[in-house]
Amino acid sequence: MTTHFLRLALPLCGLLLASQPLAAEGDKPLLQEGKKTLFQRVLTTPGCKIGTAAGDDKGQLQPAFSSFYVYQKAEVNGQSWVKVGPDSYGKTIGWLPQSCTVDWKMQLTLAFTNPANRDRLVFFKDKKSLDDILSAPDPVSVVAPLRAHLKRDGHADGVLAQEPEYFVDLQKQFYLLPILSGEEVMTESGFYTRLLNVASVSKADLTTKPADDVNQLKGFNASVVFVIDSTISMGPYIDRTKEAVNKIYDKIKQEHLQDQVKFGLVSFRSNTKAVPGLEFTSKVFADPNQVKDGNDFLQKVAGLKEAKVSSSLVDEDAYSGVLSAIDNIDWSPFGARYIVLITDAGAIDGSNKLSSTGLDAKQLRLEAGNKGIAIYTLHLKTPSGKDDHTKAEGQYRDLSNFDSTQSNLYQSVDAGDLKTFGQQVDTLAGAITEQVKAAYMGDPAIGSALYSKDEGKKPTPEEKLLGDTALIGHAMQLAWLGKKNDTQAPLVFKAWISDRDLIKQNIPTTDVRVLLTKGQLSDLSDVVSQILQAANEGMISPNKMFERLRSVAATMGADPNQLKQQENAKINDLGVLGEYLADLPYRSDVLNLDEETWKSWDGLSQEKFIRTLSTKLRYYQKYNADVDRWVELAKGSDPRDRVYPVPLEMMP
Repeated sequence: MTTHFLRLALPLCGLLLASQPLAAEGDKPLLQEGKKTLFQRVLTTPGCKIGTAAGDDKGQLQPAFSSFYVYQKAEVNGQSWVKVGPDSYGKTIGWLPQSCTVDWKMQLTLAFTNPANRDRLVFFKDKKSLDDILSAPDPVSVVAPLRAHLKRDGHADGVLAQEPEYFVDLQKQFYLLPILSGEEVMTESGFYTRLLNVASVSKADLTTKPADDVNQLKGFNASVVFVIDSTISMGPYIDRTKEAVNKIYDKIKQEHLQDQVKFGLVSFRSNTKAVPGLEFTSKVFADPNQVKDGNDFLQKVAGLKEAKVSSSLVDEDAYSGVLSAIDNIDWSPFGARYIVLITDAGAIDGSNKLSSTGLDAKQLRLEAGNKGIAIYTLHLKTPSGKDDHTKAEGQYRDLSNFDSTQSNLYQSVDAGDLKTFGQQVDTLAGAITEQVKAAYMGDPAIGSALYSKDEGKKPTPEEKLLGDTALIGHAMQLAWLGKKNDTQAPLVFKAWISDRDLIKQNIPTTDVRVLLTKGQLSDLSDVVSQILQAANEGMISPNKMFERLRSVAATMGADPNQLKQQENAKINDLGVLGEYLADLPYRSDVLNLDEETWKSWDGLSQEKFIRTLSTKLRYYQKYNADVDRWVELAKGSDPRDRVYPVPLEMMP
């Protein structure tokens, strides 16, 4: 097994006392070694007590893995002590023995992916146990007996815990799974995976409610919101969608599932400032929370017809319709949540001045994921739009990735065939309804997904649609049960995990989140704005971009001699981006961009760089306004030290 040391490695040993100056009361915390802006932080381990002075071991017991800043260090009777505070603004609360703390250099945490398409993640006591599995020519021969022990006895040698059976939603039940150290390895099966030393920290030490029997699924319900293009040429597809919903409502009524499955409809066109005759950019015609039955649905959408005038672009504002469905409909009453996008055109890119959202497919997919929504796309490849099909397919494949199960929910309808389209809409609506009916009747969601792909045979489009829908329905049931049972992350311990499934090593078990403070997020937005301005100038004159960035770096206090010495410096070397970005475990197109590479790019490559960075900047603004997801890591800390869990892929 080939190993590569990962730069996120965070040694657990204490920092050298001799090199650390003492901080006066009210000062900033101590800086990390070699850093100018990053402060020392520690996490408390179980049994840690905070005293009024160094050497006071009679203090108050602290919740395990509380996060503190380090303000002072001292030696008392050969034991090291640290003076700590809940934030970086001068407030201190007492002294901790350094021996009961863990150094936390990077504010990185992990979030579980939905376990529907993989085995539950195992927390191992030591790294060797994990090494032995990933080095094995046949991992199944090692993992299968381990799983059998866990299932039979509830424990196994070398295992501290398992991931909960149901999905733990970071949005609803915030938990801290900080990375302490790690390395990247290539497994015997040929996959790169990270072995991570982590600490498990639930938000509160609550006892997980015991799972009820399968009848707890009886309340499981679903919402399906169609997001349909209503520009010229879409009339027949609008009518066929209405017909499909009406048919499925008749079936729902026969099955007495009126309260279990609800349908809604949102329509979109394009920018009304460019073409006022379009009447709307996006509009909610039927909110599933307010639709009573099939007749009520048809009455609510009766006014939806195709537009009477053409849009100003070939592309339409599909992202406006999707975002309207995500933001303007209350999804909370529903266990299963689906958007079905229907269009014959590409989507207006977020960077286009006619875009109403300023977002692209990836950002919308993340927004949908935050609310547990799966997005299907039925892409009508009509002859009139043939020049746009390839670009549009790329957009909608990106939009329709359901990250939890590694499923892609994009379906094309060749030549826009109305009969084929009708069959796909009927199949999808029927599959979701059957799924909810099965749950209502008490069929279990636990265990393997209902569908597994036959590797020797390519499924038909209908089989793929049914299979993916079964798998996603399973994931949504696990998420719903997790919420219903108030499922917590495992309680406090340190352990080793793999960020990939031990058997299906292409499937991730965790996602990395970067915990940014308000100040860091604000600084990041400011600097990304500066880079974008420089890049736009650089498109006019290639030399301008890095000249501008050197000027920005100088105003931020960078060493002038260092700027002169670096002829072909990377953006990261200029010192314009925060230190917390430099050591993150990912390869950044922005940080690694140098002047020669920028000059070698053609206009399209430079424009793509600018467009990607622009959409991320708009997302930072959205994070800043998302008041519900800012987290207080330490009780009584200054509000400015609250953090936002930013997905690693959204960093520049």
